[in-house]
Amino acid sequence: MKTNLFISLLLLNGFVIQHNQVSGQNITKSINLNFYGDSIAVPVDIALNVPFNLLTNNGVLSFFAAADSSSYQPLIAFLTAYKKKHNLNDWLYYQLIRKTANAISPKAQNYYLYTLYKWFLLGKSGYGAAVRIISNNRLLFYVQSDDNIYNLPLQTIRGKQFVCLNFHDYPPIDIENEKEYAVNIHVPDADKTFSYKLTKMPDFGIDGYIEKELVFTYRRKKYRLNVMVNPVVKDIFLNYPVTDFEAYFNIPLSKETYNSLIPGLKSTMEKMTQQEGVAYLMHFTRYAFSFENDTRHFGKEKRLVPEETLLYDKSDCEDRAGLFFYLVKEIYDLPMVTMLYPDHVTIAVKFDKPTGKTFMYKGGQYSVCEPTPQQDDLKIGQLPPSLRKMPYDIGYEYLPVKK
Repeated sequence: MKTNLFISLLLLNGFVIQHNQVSGQNITKSINLNFYGDSIAVPVDIALNVPFNLLTNNGVLSFFAAADSSSYQPLIAFLTAYKKKHNLNDWLYYQLIRKTANAISPKAQNYYLYTLYKWFLLGKSGYGAAVRIISNNRLLFYVQSDDNIYNLPLQTIRGKQFVCLNFHDYPPIDIENEKEYAVNIHVPDADKTFSYKLTKMPDFGIDGYIEKELVFTYRRKKYRLNVMVNPVVKDIFLNYPVTDFEAYFNIPLSKETYNSLIPGLKSTMEKMTQQEGVAYLMHFTRYAFSFENDTRHFGKEKRLVPEETLLYDKSDCEDRAGLFFYLVKEIYDLPMVTMLYPDHVTIAVKFDKPTGKTFMYKGGQYSVCEPTPQQDDLKIGQLPPSLRKMPYDIGYEYLPVKK
């Protein structure tokens, strides 16, 4: 009678019972998730619903022991199989884990439990993961990564670099002056390194896209590009950290956005010379968007990936440099370098034939191609006057793969 009542309550709460193994008392529920347009049913053992309220070292240890004794294996097998089938990079797989953890224990209801589920699921998926307790009842969640991350706390654990995944959930923390208490649990075989690099975007459903008109002028002619963009991209990269330019610049467009933009650009530029085509792309990235720096736009430093720059109405020099780099790479696949000034980022291109004023880098002649609007309408090879005598660093060098 009690079992029937328990199952009825689950049904009332929207869960679908898959099986009831009376001998072991294992009951699996199927939680329906929408993962960026894909509806999936995730199997979760009822025993994985672990109560948790008190944030202490012993409390976290008790949570792990209870979760570890559940039949969590089918859930991990499902998540990792989905990752493999859809070729999810680590950052997108983490978004799947976030959505799964939130379905098991909503973030708004119990933040600690939600965070612990993310930690447990990521660790059981084979990634190096750790949690630490700091003052004022705050729980920090880390993942092992070798990437260069510039705006998140880092910890060295077992001789490896770990990056904080949930720092954005708290008000500003002076992490250097906080006392942290490590929870000493190391999941066996959980030593995979997490990478923030993305080589594929999700295959969003077409219904989520909207058409956006981008207008700019090149050689006194007005051009209008109608691009399909998906607002869910903002959610994917909402808490994406500041990392190397290589990682940002090489994140591809989603299929629908790509098909609505790149073939049209190639068709328009078909009869242009290489220099004319690159100049056309310079004017597109300069004038199709309003300029705004990150602090005023987002309240913090944030680099937009190319698809975000197409999506947002405003962007800064780093964002336009990323979009310009992506377009030149996709259409011409020319060698490029990222030039870093104290308050500016721009791109230089190595053309098949040197163009305009060039500079030497590793034996090649590069021409500055300014993708951000300036006081003057700069041509290929021209820098803003304020930068012409200023030193710079090369932040990223791209060399096409020889075919």
